Amino acid sequence: MIEPIAAPAATRVTTAATMLRMSARFWFTVAAIGQLAFVYFIARFYIPPTLQGQLEAWNRKALITGYVPGDDAGNFAFAVHVVLAAVITASGLVQFLAVIRRRAPALHRWNGRVFVTLAVVMSLGGLWLVWGRGTYLTIPGAVSISLLGVLTLVAAAITVRHARARRIASHEAWALRLFLLCSGVWFQRVGYMAWIILNGAPVGIGPQMDGAFDIAWGFGQFILPLTVLELYLLARRSMSPGLKASVAALLGVLTLVMAVGIAGTVGIMWWRFI
Repeated sequence: MIEPIAAPAATRVTTAATMLRMSARFWFTVAAIGQLAFVYFIARFYIPPTLQGQLEAWNRKALITGYVPGDDAGNFAFAVHVVLAAVITASGLVQFLAVIRRRAPALHRWNGRVFVTLAVVMSLGGLWLVWGRGTYLTIPGAVSISLLGVLTLVAAAITVRHARARRIASHEAWALRLFLLCSGVWFQRVGYMAWIILNGAPVGIGPQMDGAFDIAWGFGQFILPLTVLELYLLARRSMSPGLKASVAALLGVLTLVMAVGIAGTVGIMWWRFI
């Protein structure tokens, strides 16, 4: 009497688990396309003028504090921060390719060390740019980006600790959190464009990034991805087909929204500069 009931239940769990896995792959594929576009934009817009010493070309694109004549330390820090943003983005994508983990574990380990090191360097550099150089428009914006930097440092330390202790499951979970935190600036741009396109107008966006949406998304750019990740990890562990299917559907919808934001970011914010 038990088997006929248990078998369909097991099938539902397996089906829901497949949905969850496929939705995660869908998210990663779309995110990878968007992040590679980010790397390409940095490579085309920032790197050539930086190598040629034409730093004033940075200011062709609106920046809070880009090239400042006479500010050699600040200009150098900004250049390093931007170039490393491209490197850490590419490194993060490589780190989460299953084929690399399976077939090139040594590359996975060394790339992981590079990724964590860059996360620490960029977080400290970003904090200096905000509070040392004054690269911010509003105090809430400065606080949110600083909190992102601090959380990144914490996640980097915990990720390394679990890796050294060979706690693989915990290491993987914290590496995912670190990856999302390191993608905060990318999420910020994609989120802005998705919001504007879906609303048909810059609703809640102030002239100095001081509107209601500006303040909310300043924190949401990392709180939302981290929250969805926690739901995903919970659903992955759970034996509830309903939870797995619900999170898979949520992830699918958010991925479509993210795709809209990526298209807008590339087409409106980046393409005209490259």
